[in-house]
Amino acid sequence: MAKYGKWLGGGLGWVLGGPIGSVVGFVVGSLFDHSDWDINEINESDGYSQPGDFAISLVILAGAVMKADGHRLRSELNFIKDFFRKNYGDEKTRELMIVMRETIDQPYALRDVCLQIKANMVHPARLQLMHFLVGLAQSDGAINVYELVVLQQMASYLGINHDDFESIKAMYTNDDQSVYKVLEVSPEASDDEIKKSYRRLAARFHPDKVSHLGEEVVAGAKEKFQQLTNAFETIKKQRKMK
Repeated sequence: MAKYGKWLGGGLGWVLGGPIGSVVGFVVGSLFDHSDWDINEINESDGYSQPGDFAISLVILAGAVMKADGHRLRSELNFIKDFFRKNYGDEKTRELMIVMRETIDQPYALRDVCLQIKANMVHPARLQLMHFLVGLAQSDGAINVYELVVLQQMASYLGINHDDFESIKAMYTNDDQSVYKVLEVSPEASDDEIKKSYRRLAARFHPDKVSHLGEEVVAGAKEKFQQLTNAFETIKKQRKMK
């Protein structure tokens, strides 16, 4: 284990305390090379989320989605691994998968974990978390009713409103209505209303809002931002908007 933990340990702040710390504290501690890291220094936080805080939060909430329907599917596990490899690389993926393996069956209060995240993570980063979690639930082809209930609970606890949640969910749907849901407008909305909503959401979902969490999280935010832009461009083309 000594060769792992340097990226993870160096990027952890507030997640080592509170309910998340209770879940992951032991396994994260076992990843540290104590000859190189001082656990007291690692626990210090400037009040802002660090890259490791986002990653650990994602792992814990992903475990809750995987357990929602009582089945842990290979498609879900592959989705998580592929996401980690794409955004964090092989070594960091190994660390995160160790944390997931050791913590997925630990009991914890989902509400308390989400409230800890809400208190310490900016809203755009929480939107990015939810985007990943919806994608995870959708990875087997459909979001079942049990997963949907858990996702809605998470959104509520994380301070993500209904419209934003439905917008993110629509990003994984391919039909004529989904592009309007992505932009949080109805098909009856005027062109001006659509443009106004796009500008508002573009500011809210902009990748610069999560730049403090590292290039990995920014990359995921760019993908989500592109989906928002694609929805707007689709509507413009359909309506022949200028």
